[in-house]
Amino acid sequence: MIEALVVLALMGFGLLLLPLLLLKLAFSLILLPFKLLGAVFHVVFGLIGGIFKVLFSAGGLLLGLLAVMLAFVLLPLLPLIVLGAFVWVVAKAFSSPALVRA
Repeated sequence: MIEALVVLALMGFGLLLLPLLLLKLAFSLILLPFKLLGAVFHVVFGLIGGIFKVLFSAGGLLLGLLAVMLAFVLLPLLPLIVLGAFVWVVAKAFSSPALVRA
């Protein structure tokens, strides 16, 4: 007797579950093109993002190396640059003003 009730309950759950599974299958098939389009966009934008990441990383590395090299070249020359600027300002102060023609 109890076995019949268990079989009846399983059949009832099966009858309830079958339409829900069919509804899930229908929605999955309806939404499948959008999932595929989303996957394509994910791959395309992932590749573009990776390419830009590599390009900007290389650019930042090159600019950093350029800044370091400029610092190593210009810092030892800084006293000479300051002295040259001082001489230029003094020479500019003692020179005659430029004539402006109207």
